[in-house]
Amino acid sequence: MDDIRKKAKELLESHAVDVVIGYGEGTAGKVRAIFPRKAEDAEKLIFDGRCEQNLAVYLLKHEIKHMGKKAIVATTPVMRSILQVASEYQLTQDEVLVLGVSPEGKYVEIADFAAMEAYLKTQDFGIPAKDKAILDKLEGMTLEGRWDFWLEQLSPCFKCYACRASCPMCYCTRCFVEVNAPQWIPIAANELGNVEWHLLRAMHLAGRCINCGECGRACPLEIPTHLLTFKGVEDVKEDFNVVAGTSASMDSLLSSYKADDKETFIR
Repeated sequence: MDDIRKKAKELLESHAVDVVIGYGEGTAGKVRAIFPRKAEDAEKLIFDGRCEQNLAVYLLKHEIKHMGKKAIVATTPVMRSILQVASEYQLTQDEVLVLGVSPEGKYVEIADFAAMEAYLKTQDFGIPAKDKAILDKLEGMTLEGRWDFWLEQLSPCFKCYACRASCPMCYCTRCFVEVNAPQWIPIAANELGNVEWHLLRAMHLAGRCINCGECGRACPLEIPTHLLTFKGVEDVKEDFNVVAGTSASMDSLLSSYKADDKETFIR
């Protein structure tokens, strides 16, 4: 952690960056995102086992985007998010410096996107065992059983959209669910509207989700919304051999076509 603070301080002192996106102490023993803009404030940066939030979500936020050049404390999910949004032409290499953090909490020097791509090839992108176990259980259910499972899980949702707000891939300045002419899905929280919202969001993340699980962690009702996108991650890899967040120049899965694409997903 001292290496990250030292590097952040150097970058701010030399004006190589205008702001550092990192983790700091919050209230009640919780961690929050902080945005040091002065060298002395770099001392407030922390990193420990509580630092799970995907900080990449702030890179495209209006308030942060216009602060100038940014440095970001980046775990594996954050690095993957950066590469994914870069591949979608939302971020360039010149706009951000990466202060890499290994799964063991060690500082990793990341010079550019190419170095980040090379580093990520050494990392495990596997879905956490507890989530994988639930997905396997769902896979073994009947179609009706899975439908009943998700109706039960999604019924408490009151559409606070914390799942959307926490996702680095949900960066549209205006979401289609907020359009009322025409109205795409019911605005009010109800059984059908809840299912439509979460399924449509999962579809929009096909080939883009980097399985950080942030949407599930952000839900105030602890609805496992991340399982929907995690399932998409598995299917996309199996059917198209696509793993999101591994290259800054990868094609979009849903807007590209290859003659040898599998058709087994059509059922």
